[in-house]
Amino acid sequence: MGKIIAIGGGELREKTTLKIDEYIAGLAKARAGERRANALFIPTASHDFMPYYNTFHKVYTGIFDIKTDVALSVFKDVDLQRMQAKFEKADVIYVGGGDTVFMIESWKKTGLLPLIEDAYKRGVILAGLSAGAICWFSDIYTDSAAVRGDEQYAMFSGLSWINGKISPHYNARMLDFDKIVCYNNACAYGIEDNAAIVIEDGEIVGSITSGGKAWTLKTVDGTLEKTEIPTLQTE
Repeated sequence: MGKIIAIGGGELREKTTLKIDEYIAGLAKARAGERRANALFIPTASHDFMPYYNTFHKVYTGIFDIKTDVALSVFKDVDLQRMQAKFEKADVIYVGGGDTVFMIESWKKTGLLPLIEDAYKRGVILAGLSAGAICWFSDIYTDSAAVRGDEQYAMFSGLSWINGKISPHYNARMLDFDKIVCYNNACAYGIEDNAAIVIEDGEIVGSITSGGKAWTLKTVDGTLEKTEIPTLQTE
């Protein structure tokens, strides 16, 4: 199986995640070998907001010299043959932030999900921020409900490629998410802004920091225990 880099949050435009992006770019270039690496950006969660892709392009092409493309599916019918060609060229797929629940539902309706899963199985690196970080997990703490006028944050079901509860932006959502973990006696993960966890073959192998931290959370005898996920040596 493949590798996933899940980024808890941050601002591409302000380059707050740049050390993480550098790590992702390095993986893409290693996979590409002698040819120029390709990155495919998926902005479904932001309803295909094109300025988001433009920012991604400026960072990954302008700084890291990686060729980029975008997978648009929200406001037009998807030509799956043309879309598949985009996925087949990609060395890394980067999933942007936004409405996680809408994104997962949209992927299932438009046919993007099988393309993403196939790419993952072929060893294409998956990366993503916020919504693009948590969607792979079984239980996701997200503000998708707020978009629909309900409570601000709530638990939803993710794709369940990786078992466990997860919260992005953990530095801002810590207190409420910790209560959920304690109440459910669960294994969970909290990823702060400007931090990422690296997942290989479904197992978390370490974290990457651009200023933030990532945590494993578990309840032992009614007490929440937090363990910082060790950072990987990236140089």
